[in-house]
Amino acid sequence: MATQPLRIGVMLRALDEKGGVGVYTRNILDELLALDTEHEWVLFFRTPERMGEREGNPRVHEHLVGGRQKPVWDQIAIPRAAGREGVDVLFHPKFTVPLRAPCPTVMTVHGADWFIPEHARFYKPLDVAYIRAVMPHYFRQATAVCSVSKITTDNFNRILGLEPGKVVTTYLAPARHFGRVEDPERLRAVRERYDLPERFILTLSKVGGDTRKNAAGIFEAFRRVAEAAPHALVVGGRGLETFRGLHGIPDEGWGARVHFPGWIDQADLPAVYSLADLYLYPSNLEAFPIPVSEAMKCGTPIVTSRENGLEEIAGEGALLVDPRDPDEIAGAVLEILGDEALRERLGRAGLTRSERYSWDRCARRTLAVLEWAARGGAPSAEEAAARVVPEAD
Repeated sequence: MATQPLRIGVMLRALDEKGGVGVYTRNILDELLALDTEHEWVLFFRTPERMGEREGNPRVHEHLVGGRQKPVWDQIAIPRAAGREGVDVLFHPKFTVPLRAPCPTVMTVHGADWFIPEHARFYKPLDVAYIRAVMPHYFRQATAVCSVSKITTDNFNRILGLEPGKVVTTYLAPARHFGRVEDPERLRAVRERYDLPERFILTLSKVGGDTRKNAAGIFEAFRRVAEAAPHALVVGGRGLETFRGLHGIPDEGWGARVHFPGWIDQADLPAVYSLADLYLYPSNLEAFPIPVSEAMKCGTPIVTSRENGLEEIAGEGALLVDPRDPDEIAGAVLEILGDEALRERLGRAGLTRSERYSWDRCARRTLAVLEWAARGGAPSAEEAAARVVPEAD
């Protein structure tokens, strides 16, 4: 632990992102501020929209830092601001750090996919080339690195040949409001708000992420189960009606049972998970699949991939499938929908497994890394050994 209060800077340009990094940034910030009663927090915003939310907290100091281009903001504007504010350690919840920072730095990495050929194909070639070129520099510069899953930690250690203990697994978690919803009035209101069918399979996706999240495999698997199951398929996410044309979903037959309710508010998601008979997420690529952890917390049976962080996080709380095999996906869906005892067993197993993942645990481990980084120097052998143990063990 730190021997005296620190000034901890946090780079918040990912605060308003809609995907998993945005969810992580908002949650880890809130949890760190709730957890810590000793240090001062210097928050660096790129836009003013979220400033002022913590007004009245004497330990929080907010600063708007200009810079339209991300590299300029990260590499020029932030180091200047951190030096000006006397920051002792600088934390970025996304995977970059200033290469010439005035203090120790810590970043969080959300997967090593750009370095793994079978995963890199899901990204634009220029993006892959850029990340492969710059990421090793960020790792060399960072005093310590937080990783969202053990497989991410292991991949970076192997690919970049890192010293033991530099990368720390800090598992994410569903937000605190997630849990099984039993209140019939709340369930009815949410069903009406999104015009949800009586019985449905749920999945979540996003525009531009459908290949990585295996939307084509999901639609093909649903086509194969549609005659045998009375369920609809609900695909949550902003602007996904375009999937009808993109993936050739017909307006009649099985396609008429595919529903696109639009963006589902975070406050309503626990009820939507609770209404669903199954959460279907055979994604091709995830480091820490937050939706899987949310579904487990709500006791919803899951079909997900035997791949990457999906298997690591879901474990015995899901049926695991090959995301490249629509027949296997369809078979797992029908197995769960046709077996009430299996649905109950998976729901209980998911609830039990979800206890491994909490934001309090993530925040405590992250704060320990920030305090260690601020001290500088190398960890002791005991510290290094402790830091490579997966958080949920």
